[in-house]
Amino acid sequence: MNRESKFWKLVFGSGGVTACNVLRAFVVNKLLAMFLPLSTFACVGQLQNFMTVGQAMSSLAMQNGWVSLTAQNLDNREKLVGLWRGGFKLTSFATVFTSAVAVIFCFVAPLETLFPGIHPRLVQAAILFALPGILAMNIVTIASSVLNGLGEYKRWALVGVASSLLQCIWVAFFLYTERLSVLSIIATQSIVAGFFAARVASTAGFNFSVIRKSALDIRSPWFAFAAMGIVPMILNPVVLTVMRSFVGAEFGWDAAGVWQGVWKVSDFFASGFSAILGVILLPRISGKLTKQEFWSTFNPVLYKMFGLSLLVVAVLFACRHIVVAILLSDTYAAVADYMPIQLVGDFFRTGGWALGLVLVARGETVKFLVAEVLSNVYLAVGTVAFSKVFEFNGPMIAYASENFLYFVVLYVVVRRLKWNTP
Repeated sequence: MNRESKFWKLVFGSGGVTACNVLRAFVVNKLLAMFLPLSTFACVGQLQNFMTVGQAMSSLAMQNGWVSLTAQNLDNREKLVGLWRGGFKLTSFATVFTSAVAVIFCFVAPLETLFPGIHPRLVQAAILFALPGILAMNIVTIASSVLNGLGEYKRWALVGVASSLLQCIWVAFFLYTERLSVLSIIATQSIVAGFFAARVASTAGFNFSVIRKSALDIRSPWFAFAAMGIVPMILNPVVLTVMRSFVGAEFGWDAAGVWQGVWKVSDFFASGFSAILGVILLPRISGKLTKQEFWSTFNPVLYKMFGLSLLVVAVLFACRHIVVAILLSDTYAAVADYMPIQLVGDFFRTGGWALGLVLVARGETVKFLVAEVLSNVYLAVGTVAFSKVFEFNGPMIAYASENFLYFVVLYVVVRRLKWNTP
């Protein structure tokens, strides 16, 4: 099988798993849109952002590290297990700290302001329920990342597909039976999937008993990945929370629900391309490469992903009214009017992700963090500034321009990287 055939086999293979994840997000989102008014839909978005922050804090957002370090050390099993042990130790410490912060947050945060229209007791219950939910999400993410790094693509696919199915069943069951509040349903949807992912990963040698017996406990390589993961994974949902709160205060919480719908369409796009890039690109560029080897590997992937991104964006633009009706509901019809500008940002976001993964794989921590912080600050400030001029189009214009600038700047940065390998 030639290189081109292998590439497209991985694209369609990972694309199939990604399609299941997108389908899961679609089913969950559709159910929520059918059951919830606009303002409550926006509140669900708030909780999801808080859960993303919690997952980042508890896992130290090291999923790229689990892929990259696993792929780098396939030929040294003893060191690999020691790296896994070190990663687990750091994650355990972070999980305990995150749980303590979440409990305090329940009783000191202005929940009435952050979740308008929902009783604070229901929000507190959802935050506490989110702790096992976040742990389960981490297990799914770590198991999938390790299987990707090991090249166990069939098991990786099984975890992805089954996890999506189990989460859909969980949300649908509890929404229809009304045995939990909607926030608690979202908080706990990954619990069964976490048990399943751990079981599948154990069949590939990634289990606690093997890791616990390791004489090595290697932690130092994880810190760079943690820094590059946790900063954007916390900063981005914080910025989105600020944006949503600003839109709600400036244009009303129904408008915030419309903006949430626009962002959800981007989320479907994002989950697809980020997953494909993580499978295709990250393991390939994690090893020691010369400058020539790197560009001969990276450029074809970048061009093909841009072409695929352009095709998807064009289809979404042409069918945006149908897409909104399918993904959301008639209540969200206005979302289609604000999608075109957002789609421009989605297109450039693909290239930005690819370049960002290069900095992650090469351990360019400072460059990556500066780019992430500046881009998120720009998005928040741009939302406020552009909204004053372009009104409700402001957040979408800020998003599109932020992703364009991010791509251009990172391309220049990657072109100027120093290469120490011969």
